[in-house]
Amino acid sequence: MQTRRDRTAPSRRGSAPRPPTWYHASARPFTALAPLDDAVDADVCVVGGGLTGVSAALALAERGYRVVLLEAGQIGDGASGRNGGQLVTGFSCDMRELRRHAGPAASRAMWDMGLEAMALVRSRVARHAIDCDLRRGYLFAAGTPRQRAGLAETAEDWATVYRYTGPRLLDRPDLTRLVGSDSYVAGLADPGGGQIHPLEYLRGLAGAARLAGTAMFEHSRVLAIERAGGRNCVRTAQAEVRARFVVLAGNAYLEGLHPPLHARLAPVASHVAVTPPLTPGTLRRIMPGNVAVCDWAPAPDYYRVTGDARLLFGAGARYRAGDDGGRDRFLKRRIARVFPSLDPVQLDCSWSGLIGVTRTRIPDIGRSGPDLFHAQGFSGHGVALTGLAGVLVAEAVAGTAERFDVFAALRHRPFPGGALRGPLLALAASWFRLRERLG
Repeated sequence: MQTRRDRTAPSRRGSAPRPPTWYHASARPFTALAPLDDAVDADVCVVGGGLTGVSAALALAERGYRVVLLEAGQIGDGASGRNGGQLVTGFSCDMRELRRHAGPAASRAMWDMGLEAMALVRSRVARHAIDCDLRRGYLFAAGTPRQRAGLAETAEDWATVYRYTGPRLLDRPDLTRLVGSDSYVAGLADPGGGQIHPLEYLRGLAGAARLAGTAMFEHSRVLAIERAGGRNCVRTAQAEVRARFVVLAGNAYLEGLHPPLHARLAPVASHVAVTPPLTPGTLRRIMPGNVAVCDWAPAPDYYRVTGDARLLFGAGARYRAGDDGGRDRFLKRRIARVFPSLDPVQLDCSWSGLIGVTRTRIPDIGRSGPDLFHAQGFSGHGVALTGLAGVLVAEAVAGTAERFDVFAALRHRPFPGGALRGPLLALAASWFRLRERLG
């Protein structure tokens, strides 16, 4: 969903609209899809045209189901066309915390499925010949001794409990071979992680889903889901889809359609920008390892080098409503703090997008009714985990729900606070950031 104050939005009435993000500006053209304008029947109706919904549609269509996908705006308008493009191993929740919620056996199954999610991205890129700048290499960066200790504990836990031994803990000077910044004291290099152009990937999956038989419609916002004649009736302003199964895949953008489900999410706004193309010498100085980077702070900086030699940099976690008027100033300060040699920082484009965060930071994948499935709350790890969620939903629809039920068995409580939820979350986030700065 395009925010009104994006720098890339039209600057004056009547002018040709600019692409809402650098992803949209740099991606190959994607043919616009018509809105749904008639009543149709389907086996499954998918609500949401992001990575979760398109992945589910593809997996379902490959199983022979008649699938209709409805997107309120355009494919990739939401988080799938606005994120940092980072492929991150594991879950946003620490695996020790995940074990506390799920138990040892379920946590091992979830870890294995998390690795499967990463492999699924790569296999789909190869199978469907998607040109999306997929690259390997990831670094978790520690800015304080406390964060370094956390990285060391994480690496040990991954190795001893889950037999994931690829990551290496780096101290200086080894760290400087990957990132040229004095902001960090250590890092955890993970060869299993990586980066991608998420919008190109999404559009490639959408093309594959359509070839497999999915009927996709843009500008078809779902207003209500009702039961009629033993089937679900998914209504838009102009038409309806009658389907046995419905998949809710709108994540943070589903507010109002299913309030109890949405109450289990905190929609968090994160800001992203790209610089103009940088010289080879500058890139060798600031990003010699050409890996995707995310720091270990509560509201992290995350960044990488794009295929056209720009620094793509994301930061921030805004829990309260408000405009993005100070977004560029905020991002310039964050970039200059990490890379002082780029000061004064120049930006070509900036934008914001919503991340769906659960209280546990574990994805919320389950049923809202016998024939109503949902997948949401990937908490910043959605580029890979959304693909897994789509596959799990397709398995459950087909009657094989063992893996789906590993996630569905977890309890996801609503966020407290009602109308005060945003300010309370902002206060809690500020406390965690203060505690981190105090060491």
